[in-house]
Amino acid sequence: MTDPLLLAAATEATARQRSRTLEEPDWLLDERLDAVRRVAELPNESNTLWTTYLDLRAVKFGEVEPYEAVGLAADAARAPLPEGAAAFLHVREDRIVARALSPEAQAAGVFVGPFAEALRDRPDVLRAVVEGGRSLPGDDRFGQVARALSAIGILVHVPDGVELSGPIVLRWSVGAPGRALVSRTVVSLGAGARAGLLEELEAVDGAGTTADPEAPQSQWWGTMEVALGDGATLDVAGEQDLGPRTASFVTRQATVGDDAILRWALAQVGGLFAKSRIDNHLVGRGGRVHQAEIAFGGGSQLFDLSSYTRHIGRDTTGDLLVKGVFQDRARGHLKGLIAIERSAHGTDSYLGEFGMLLSKKARSVTIPSLEIDQPDVRRASHASSVAPIDESQVFYLMTRGVPMEEARKAITLAFLEPVVARIPLPDAQQRLRELLEAKWAEGHGRAVAAGEESSAA
Repeated sequence: MTDPLLLAAATEATARQRSRTLEEPDWLLDERLDAVRRVAELPNESNTLWTTYLDLRAVKFGEVEPYEAVGLAADAARAPLPEGAAAFLHVREDRIVARALSPEAQAAGVFVGPFAEALRDRPDVLRAVVEGGRSLPGDDRFGQVARALSAIGILVHVPDGVELSGPIVLRWSVGAPGRALVSRTVVSLGAGARAGLLEELEAVDGAGTTADPEAPQSQWWGTMEVALGDGATLDVAGEQDLGPRTASFVTRQATVGDDAILRWALAQVGGLFAKSRIDNHLVGRGGRVHQAEIAFGGGSQLFDLSSYTRHIGRDTTGDLLVKGVFQDRARGHLKGLIAIERSAHGTDSYLGEFGMLLSKKARSVTIPSLEIDQPDVRRASHASSVAPIDESQVFYLMTRGVPMEEARKAITLAFLEPVVARIPLPDAQQRLRELLEAKWAEGHGRAVAAGEESSAA
């Protein structure tokens, strides 16, 4: 059992108080109240195929207190823009500590800011995306928590026809013991717009750095609610390196219009527990989604990654790849569903889920599935496997003079490279490679100290 999930704060009274504190209009209050009702009624896992593989025992929901609101630091506007970025917004615990727009983005009418400003400057854009709960899966209890209790909402809006040369960077720094940050991010691209978005989740300085199982936990709840106009293109990259006592819950949903293209490249490395759900709704003719997601777990980490891709429009394409590497006693639950509705003639869809085990105590499950209601498809297929490192590959590299452990390291990191290569900023890409190398070194060091082999073979 997991209740008090959902934070004892998931009540009507709390939702009303949050809305008053943030001075929200009535329609946003209605959104919160509808979400509170759903949180009370929904099961923790709505897909009965996956119920067995939801394990929340490590998360102490009653141990954290959510922030009520996120303020703006006085010097936030003086923060520098990261090199190569079009926009930057940094939230540290309960403060926006940095925000900046490039001259290019300002001239093009790009908006990146909190809901309070969006309700003043872009009210129609925000309302069109989120009203009625359409931008989040209605059967996902965890996403509804964010909808009910968010202390901050961020709107990213790129108008029709605007093409940004650099990515928009959103950074979240969290991990204060006993606290939870609940947030929403809404992304709207107009017709023909083109943009990149890099979301970074990191441990706040000086907090959340101990792995002591008795230390208080922290939590981050977030969303990314995407609406792509006809012909729009969005590249989303994400890096999660939270502290070892932080549990994260993120729900992402995208609605993809005619001939629009969405690319996800998401990496999960840190945290005590990470639960991620991605819903892709391909509603427009010719819409495409390309999704690559990786997780690298060590210690007793658990990564719960699920995705739904729903083909609704004609001639849509889905290409989804999920990979996990698990060492020590880490676990990974990789779950996916491709649904092809009766209206989706000409669908081409693939889902691959692959786990690599680096120790005998690591565990992973892969559960790809298909629901096909339209036989007129170009392709509908899935594949999955869970296995240790391929020893024939290790042998091949050793015959060319590469030491055994260097060979294992090279194979492991190459297994995860499809996501790393898609990170848009060179500095962020290099940082992710360093995180993955450090993760390998930690696990290998523990295996050597324990006198164990680093492979599960």
